[in-house]
Amino acid sequence: MNSSFDPSSLRTDLFIDGTWQKAASGATFAVENPATNEVIAHVADGGPEDAARAIEAAGRAQAEWARSTPRERADILRRAFELVIANTERLAAIMTAEMGKPLAEARGEVAYGADMLRWFSEEAVRVGGDATGSVDGNTRILVTKEPVGPSVLVTPWNFPLAMGARKIAPAVAAGCTMVFKPAELTPLTSLALVELFKEAGLPDGVLNVVTTSSASVVVRTWTDSGLARKISFTGSTEVGKVLLRQAADNVMRSSMELGGNAPFIVLADADIEKAVEGAMKAKMRNMGEACTAANRFFVHRSVLTEFSEKFAKKMSELRVGNGALDGTDVGPLIEQKGLDKVQSLVDDAVSKGARVLTGGGRPEGQGYFYSPTVLVDVPGNAQLMSTEIFGPVAAITAFDSEEEVLQQANDTEWGLVGYVFTESMDKALKFSAGLEVGMVGINTGLVSNPAAPFGGVKQSGLGREGGKVGIDEFLEYKYTAIAV
Repeated sequence: MNSSFDPSSLRTDLFIDGTWQKAASGATFAVENPATNEVIAHVADGGPEDAARAIEAAGRAQAEWARSTPRERADILRRAFELVIANTERLAAIMTAEMGKPLAEARGEVAYGADMLRWFSEEAVRVGGDATGSVDGNTRILVTKEPVGPSVLVTPWNFPLAMGARKIAPAVAAGCTMVFKPAELTPLTSLALVELFKEAGLPDGVLNVVTTSSASVVVRTWTDSGLARKISFTGSTEVGKVLLRQAADNVMRSSMELGGNAPFIVLADADIEKAVEGAMKAKMRNMGEACTAANRFFVHRSVLTEFSEKFAKKMSELRVGNGALDGTDVGPLIEQKGLDKVQSLVDDAVSKGARVLTGGGRPEGQGYFYSPTVLVDVPGNAQLMSTEIFGPVAAITAFDSEEEVLQQANDTEWGLVGYVFTESMDKALKFSAGLEVGMVGINTGLVSNPAAPFGGVKQSGLGREGGKVGIDEFLEYKYTAIAV
């Protein structure tokens, strides 16, 4: 199939109460291709009036949607899954055009997002409860689960299809209506996904989408409305804290998947080939623009040279270019601000004694490209050791003892994921228990899976997405006491 799309076929309007609508103000904002700096489309720029209409539509639809049967909701999700799979090439092409990732990665994201739809289509019919007797024998205790209610969904730009699917799917499965704000930088993939949900038969008012260049205004309208009962956000810790404060005003349920500063630990007994392969996946997925990306590489001194040289060689062989072109391994970063941040972090590390094994700068030409980079001898006071890099830069430092590296790995406000490479099961279990993170990859650089609970601890977030517990984020427990 041709991995392209007709720009005239793109959805660029708001989606409220089952219809595509212009912003009340008539305003639009531009969406740019980060590889070419060309404008792809102009998207409706929603404001507070549009946000109010969206949450009101969700509020009106909630009671009837909550009464829908689990099988009805499961069937809609299953049809959406099939439609996403059938539209893989178009969705991947849109994603690559607005976000930059190579088409192969974009197709992989489509598959992952589709799997979230399939997973929750299966979970929708398995929402359970409990029935038991009271300890005094006088009461029958009945526990049921009900939809939380209208939910605010806010997604980031780096995985525009997967993050939308990972939030929409459990909300649909649980019987919650939604107001959805995609990222300003990558709204087109999200709108294409919403179009497929409409085609799959999702009732009017259940999913409402407001694209905007004024995210704080739109989301604040929703959290202040008194109608929204839940907020699910993926993005920076800084913004997450703001949203938690806003949610507190109306005591809204909150799920937050926030920043990361993932340690990648290579122990002395590690299989170095396996570790390098894992490092490539953990670092270079999405050009390093992922909250799960390996940020700090801690390598035992005895294997430091071997690992660093082999890793740098692999990184130097990656082909940087437009993600829409065949043979591209690494696409552009999302915007100039991200590019400048990465260069600044590298310059700071080098000024403090880090050595560049490969990369370290920007290739010539247009687009927001940065060369895959490996730094060694990175000191602890380098900014990139305490900052989420969000780019194709690996910072390597040596360690001598397991106690030392565990302390260094945990010396961060974040706690999303950690990676450990060792051939010892005892050490694997020791580090899994000792790392202050919500997820651990043992001898693997990839932890995301629809069947697993995704999320972090400390300032990396609250709640979990995916797995058997993902639907619980959109359900409330109700206890009924029955006299006997």
